[in-house]
Amino acid sequence: MKIAIHNSKRGFHPRWINYCETKNVAYKIVNCYDNDIIEQLKDCDALMWHFHQGSAKDNLIAKQILFALDHSGFIVFPNFKTSWHFDDKIGQKYIFEAIGAPLVPSYLFFDRLSALNWANQTTLPKVFKLRGGAGSQNVKLIPDVKEAKRIINKAFSKGFPKYDAWGSLKERIYKYRKGIVVVNEVFKGFARLFYKPEYARKSSNEVGYAYFQEFIPNNDSDIRIIVIGNRAFGLKRYVRDGDFRASGSGNFAYEPELFDNRALKIAFDVNTRLSLQVGVYDFIFDEKNNPLIVEISYGYSPEAYDNCPGYWDQNLNWHDGLTRKEDWMVELILNRIHDKV
Repeated sequence: MKIAIHNSKRGFHPRWINYCETKNVAYKIVNCYDNDIIEQLKDCDALMWHFHQGSAKDNLIAKQILFALDHSGFIVFPNFKTSWHFDDKIGQKYIFEAIGAPLVPSYLFFDRLSALNWANQTTLPKVFKLRGGAGSQNVKLIPDVKEAKRIINKAFSKGFPKYDAWGSLKERIYKYRKGIVVVNEVFKGFARLFYKPEYARKSSNEVGYAYFQEFIPNNDSDIRIIVIGNRAFGLKRYVRDGDFRASGSGNFAYEPELFDNRALKIAFDVNTRLSLQVGVYDFIFDEKNNPLIVEISYGYSPEAYDNCPGYWDQNLNWHDGLTRKEDWMVELILNRIHDKV
């Protein structure tokens, strides 16, 4: 058995390589951007590629390569079911509604008039989102009808850039004050007011739709639950000072007693029903304290979860002990190869 791993130092790749070297698993470094990538995989049984929404090249071709291989029967991580809806909140709305999963009530419009009529009748505030973005990028609280109409008119005229330079700078300043990043990150954010990152320069504006979610007050945090195979782990993220957003706050807690068993059950159930290799679920709680899914991903920043003191199994039994969760991804692929053979 041999696993191909994309040649990248970011994300999960270094940990996958370390696992293979430690466990004497045969692996091969490949460049998924090469014209002959399919040929490079001829002597391999699987491909693992942690593609990222902040990479212009990944945005251009990652899903196409992975899904082409997956459709051919070649084993990949992430596969089609796991990642077709990655960084696409609109796709996630429909998949959760299709299976009856408890999603935060969401509203999507593809014409200006329908959106404006809704804004005149709905209760506010609501949360406006673009279909893509991580770390609370492209997420805004809309307090009143006037702002809702302004946002809707912009959504159906010039639209919104995928990269919010001012929002990114504010984010970096916030994290610097919290001691999460060094001052160089603030300077980088200032420079990006004038020179956007590559993926943003190569992307067109988000235009032609307006997507809102219900604003649910009195949540001082959200909880993120990550399911890999038959194990789950997570963290609690407290909201920022004077804000409603928890993603990207850098203020975490890991104690297992902080997690609601109902959210864990939902995460395991949805992962099974959608046949996901990995599911990264963000939950908040409604006024009746019921857990609701905000969104889903397949990727995350691994360093933030190294301090998780253990994990849950599918029966919600807790197992103490620090683990490197990205190892489980390689084990999933090895098991899949073994089953195929």
